[in-house]
Amino acid sequence: MGGGGSSALVPGVQQRKAYGRAARGTAPRRAHADWELSPDRPDPLDILQAQAATREPDLVPVRYGRMLASPFDFFRGGPAIMANDLAGTPTTGIAVQACGDAHLVNFGLFGTPERDLVFDVNDFDETLPGPWEWDVKRLAASVAVAGRQNGFTSDQQRAAARETVREYREAMLTFAELATLDLWYLHLSSAQMTDIIRRLEKEFGTTAPKLTPTRLHKVFAKAKAHDNLRAFAKLCLRSSAGVRLASHPPLLVPVRELFAAADAQLLTAGIQEAVDSYRHSLDDNRRALFDQFEIVDIARKVVGVGSVGTRCYVALLRGKGIHDLLFLQIKQAEASVLEPYVATSEFSHHGQRVVAGQRLLQSLPDIFLGWTTGPRGFDYYVRQLWDMKGAIDPAKLTPGGLGVYGGMCGWTLARAHGRGGDEIAIAGYLGNADIFDEAIADFALAYADTNARDHRRLAAAVDAGTIPISPEI
Repeated sequence: MGGGGSSALVPGVQQRKAYGRAARGTAPRRAHADWELSPDRPDPLDILQAQAATREPDLVPVRYGRMLASPFDFFRGGPAIMANDLAGTPTTGIAVQACGDAHLVNFGLFGTPERDLVFDVNDFDETLPGPWEWDVKRLAASVAVAGRQNGFTSDQQRAAARETVREYREAMLTFAELATLDLWYLHLSSAQMTDIIRRLEKEFGTTAPKLTPTRLHKVFAKAKAHDNLRAFAKLCLRSSAGVRLASHPPLLVPVRELFAAADAQLLTAGIQEAVDSYRHSLDDNRRALFDQFEIVDIARKVVGVGSVGTRCYVALLRGKGIHDLLFLQIKQAEASVLEPYVATSEFSHHGQRVVAGQRLLQSLPDIFLGWTTGPRGFDYYVRQLWDMKGAIDPAKLTPGGLGVYGGMCGWTLARAHGRGGDEIAIAGYLGNADIFDEAIADFALAYADTNARDHRRLAAAVDAGTIPISPEI
C-alpha cells in the first residue's frame, strides 16, 4: 500500500488496520504453527546444486565445507531451501520489502556517516517485495536452530523464538502509532542497544549475562576497530611496487594470480570499467568523494556461507597516500531466492535490486553503496568491505540471552518492515494477543527439525563422496 501520487490515494489508517484484521480470515494466526514436509518437496541438495551451477567451480566445495560445519551454518547457507518451503505456508497477502534472509547472523553493527554505531539488518542479497511472514519465520527458525546448537532444551529454544516474535509484534504495534517521519528516522544506536536489552530482560523476566553493558562496550570497541587500518593489516602487504592485496588462496587471491598475465590484465581492465560505471550509481556528493581515490589492486575474496562461489572481489583504493585507503567489496548479485515464488523484481539489474532494497530497509546505509555490471555481464553491487562492522555471536549466548538478542533482532526487523511495508495493516493483523507469537514458535521448532535432517543429508552425501568439500583454511 502507499506509493507516490496524491495523498488522497493512500488508504486511511482505519482502512489499513481493518484490512490487516480481515486477513485473519484467509490466514488465521494459529495456522502459522503448521509445518510439515510437502510430499513433492525437492531434494534440498538439488536446490544447492542448481545454485552451484552458476558459481565459480573451485569455490563450490568451500561453500559446502562451510555449510557442513554445523546445522546453523547449513541454515545460513540455505535460504533457497527455506524459500521453497515457505512458499507453501499461509500468508496474509500484505507485502513488504522483505530482507529474504533474515537470520540471526544477518543482523549486526556498522558505522554511520556520523561515525556512530547502529544495529540493523546487514545482508540484502535476497531482498525483494514479498510476504512479511517469511522474514519473521526465517528469523524465528534461526533462533531455534541456534538454541539447539547451543544445547538448549526444546522449551528453551521455543521460549527464545517466541520472545523474538513477541518483540516483533509489539514493536510493530508501537510503530503503527508513530508519525510517518518518526518511523522513517528511527534507528537503533549502540547507546540505545543497552537500553533495549535491559527493557527486554525486564519484560521477558530473564537475564542476558553475555549482553551486559560491559560486554557490549567490548563489542562496540571491537567494531570500531574494524576499519580500513584493520583491513590493511589483514589483507595487504608492502612490496617494492607499493601497497598490494595479499595472497591467501583460496579465500583471498589477487587477480594477477588467478589468470595468465594477459587474461588478468583484461579482467582488471573490465573491473576498472565496472568501477567507473559504479560511480554513476552514487549521489553527486558521494561521487565527488569517490573520485578522490584511485584503484591500486583487486583480488577475489570469499565471503559468507550461502554466497560462497558467487563472484566477489575486493578493490583496494588509495587516496592521499598509503595511510589513506578505501576497501570496496564488489559482490555479484543474482536473482533473489524469493523470485520463483513472488513477482519478478521491478529492477532488471540485480545489483540495483539489492541497493534499492537496502536503502529502503536500512536506516543509515553505507555512503558508498552502489551497483554496476561486470566485464562478463554479471550484475554486482558495491559497498565498503569493512566499516566498523561488528556482531554478537549467538553461540555465546545463554537461553535468556538468546531470547533477548532475538527480541532485539525482532524489533529491528519490524522497523525495517515498517519502512518497506504497511506497518498499520501488519499491526492490525497481529493484534495484542500472543496468538501469532505462539504459532511461530511452534513453526520454528518444527523447522529446526527439518533443517537438522537436511544437514544430515549433506553430511551423508559428503561421506559418500557425491559432494566434494574443501576444509576451512
